[in-house]
Amino acid sequence: MASIAEPVTDVKPAVGPLSLTPQAVTKVREIMASQDPLPAGLRIGVVGGGCSGFQYSMSFENQGGMMDKVFTFDGLKVFVDSTSLMYLNGCIVDYVETLEAAGFKFENPQVKSTCGCGSSFSA
Repeated sequence: MASIAEPVTDVKPAVGPLSLTPQAVTKVREIMASQDPLPAGLRIGVVGGGCSGFQYSMSFENQGGMMDKVFTFDGLKVFVDSTSLMYLNGCIVDYVETLEAAGFKFENPQVKSTCGCGSSFSA
């Protein structure tokens, strides 16, 4: 007797090492458009510092480095060095606007704690 395989319905899509929301991509492109010369992409990294030990960094790049991982989100190139990638694995970068403030928000599953000001973290 042959059995019929039932479709699996609870499979979640694979999450990449780093994701940018459409709002974040739109805001980065808007800021990039005002740069002269136009950068090749965005660099996202983790650097030592802040109250809790690490903080995020974002800057524009004209070209990636030899050891960089390059991610593309709707045509936007994002460069991440291999050391930072360890701390950003599964991270989602969003751009939010509220009445109090506007800025990029990092939702990072690697974070064990953050500081009171919210701009640094420990992993």
